Amino acid sequence: MNLLEKIRRHEARVTVIGIGYVGLPLVVEMARAGFHVTGYDKNEDKVRSVQAGRSYISDVSDADLQPLVQKGLITTTTDPDCLAKADVVIICVPTPLNKSKDPDNSYIVAAADDLVPRMHRDMLVVLESTTFPGFTREVLLPKLRESGLKPGEDFYLCFSPERVDPGNKRFHTKNTPKVIGGITPNCLEVIQAMYGEVIDRLVPVSSTDAAEMVKLLENTFRAVNIGLVNEVAIMCHRLGLDTWEVIDAAATKPFGFMPFYPGPGLGGHCIPVDPLYLSWKLRTLKYEARFIDLADQINGGMPQVVVERVRDALNDRKQAVNGSKILVLGVAYKKDIDDVRESPALDVIEMLQRLGAEVRFHDPHVPSLRLGEQRLYSVPMERLGDYDAVVILTDHSAVDYAKVVDHARLVVDTRNATRAVRGSARATIVSL
Repeated sequence: MNLLEKIRRHEARVTVIGIGYVGLPLVVEMARAGFHVTGYDKNEDKVRSVQAGRSYISDVSDADLQPLVQKGLITTTTDPDCLAKADVVIICVPTPLNKSKDPDNSYIVAAADDLVPRMHRDMLVVLESTTFPGFTREVLLPKLRESGLKPGEDFYLCFSPERVDPGNKRFHTKNTPKVIGGITPNCLEVIQAMYGEVIDRLVPVSSTDAAEMVKLLENTFRAVNIGLVNEVAIMCHRLGLDTWEVIDAAATKPFGFMPFYPGPGLGGHCIPVDPLYLSWKLRTLKYEARFIDLADQINGGMPQVVVERVRDALNDRKQAVNGSKILVLGVAYKKDIDDVRESPALDVIEMLQRLGAEVRFHDPHVPSLRLGEQRLYSVPMERLGDYDAVVILTDHSAVDYAKVVDHARLVVDTRNATRAVRGSARATIVSL
């Protein structure tokens, strides 16, 4: 039986390399579609947790995971030999930046090193990890060719960018359109067959390079527009204008405008990182991606802008940052999730501490936080009045902002979270 027939009969064995924020939701969706899925990860804690039916991802509930594990549709392992039994291998490993903000694709290469000696004929390999245009063709393909197998004939290689949006209640893995690109037309045919059994809508493109570029365009679009509106916030502050009033009024235009909103900086696994993959690639071609680099400069400087707002607001009360007690409200990078990856709150806390402030945090979704050698724990909000300033960095729905403005002395609101309750505020409120 060939691979296409196995896919149609849901008898293709799937292995997902990396069961984190991208991999685990995909594992669950593949199993829901009736495929037997193995989650392969080198993190023993994750492997044990999933095998016990316990999810560590907010978008995957235990109630979703447990029945699939109990039915035997999901198994997990730390043993790379599982790859030899797979018909479909999907790579969902991290692709961070190194200290010089260059792409770190070592996790993909390590996954390929595990895979090559275990490859067999009629295998589909899909890379979902974000990388620069050309990586699948220029780096991953030659690596997989070391198996002695021919792409498009003996095995099929594709790129399909993940589109995970943590906390999104409307769009998830199954109903988010999926971009797919193959090394050859045969490769594209096989991934269409496989993902077509799982995802509602597929968006084929002409090549893996095009699919890689699609992902970077999506996230560069957001990064650049957030950079623009963050600079607008800085300009409005200098001009004595309310940034949020200006944006809301502009958003009434029914054409030619899309509202973006300022904040303390960029966070998460995509927006702060992915555009720099593109600018790095272009530097190798002797081209400067100026919009990307400028947006990165502005967005990366927003934690400092927040600290300056706090400092100025305390100075207006004849109080120094040094020795002040400050509560940071919300450390997740976006509302109603527990993800602190690349969160600007980490920079804000460290900067305030370096200025001598005694900083605590409250986040209903993040019970504790590692910051260098420190381990900080979320504190209750019962004694808001004990803090010299409350800095709102994430606008969680679970936070009672009426209580915040009623009990705090000074509020620095970077998310406009207190807007609806400012009329009754006892606190002094400073906006971004």
